[in-house]
Amino acid sequence: HVQLVESGGGSVQAGGSLSLSCAASGYTVSANSMGWFRLAPGKEREGVAVIDGAGRTAYADPVKGRFTISKDTAENTLYLQMRSLKPEDTAMYFCAAGPWRVGNPPTLNGRFFSSWGQGTQVTVS
Repeated sequence: HVQLVESGGGSVQAGGSLSLSCAASGYTVSANSMGWFRLAPGKEREGVAVIDGAGRTAYADPVKGRFTISKDTAENTLYLQMRSLKPEDTAMYFCAAGPWRVGNPPTLNGRFFSSWGQGTQVTVS
C-alpha cells in the first residue's frame, strides 16, 4: 500500500521561501518517478516539478529558477524547495508517485502518476 504524506506548507510573504516534504511508504523513491503538482482555486491541476529514477528533473516554466525538486533515497522522501515565492504560487501542493518511464524524459503530465498524497496548502501574500 503506497502512502505519500506531505508536510511543510504554510503562509509566507511574497519573496519568501518554503520547503515541502513528502514521506513515502510502500514505495521506493529512488527507483521511480515522483513529482509535485498544485491546484489553485479556479484553475486546473498543474505539474510543478518532477524527478525520475535517474534523477533527471523537469520544471514548469513559471517555477524554473525558483523551485528545486530533490529526493533523499535513505529517508525515502521527496522535497520541493521554493524560493522567491509569488502570490500566484498560492495553491494546494500534492506529492505524486508513478513508475519510472525508462527511455522517456520526465513528464509533468499527471496521468503518468498513480499515487497521490492529500496535499499541503501554500499561501503567498
